[in-house]
Amino acid sequence: MTRRQTLGRRGEDLACTVLARRGYEIVQRNWRCARGEIDIVAREGDCWAFVEVKTRRGHRAEYPEDGLTPAKLERLIELAQLYLGEQALNDVNWRIDLAAVEWDERRDAARFNLVRGVGAY
Repeated sequence: MTRRQTLGRRGEDLACTVLARRGYEIVQRNWRCARGEIDIVAREGDCWAFVEVKTRRGHRAEYPEDGLTPAKLERLIELAQLYLGEQALNDVNWRIDLAAVEWDERRDAARFNLVRGVGAY
């Protein structure tokens, strides 16, 4: 596993922990299909949340939130629709959430920001 993959995995692990503490039910991690991957599939009450995790070491160049481009959001919407279709989840509430994680130089979580509903449907 590369350093980047290790950092991303640590960010996803932290996101799952924080989301669970906030009442999300983690349904699946790293759901993949031919079109791409969803980091975390979760439920918050009756709403399905497809969580994109962006992890950075500090923010010299950009914040993790800056990594969710319009093109990436469009892809996540497509992937969420594919997931819902595959699972026969018709007429459910769902949204795209962003979990932004920053680590400091000591590898401690310096900041966690959950942006709910960057795309809601």
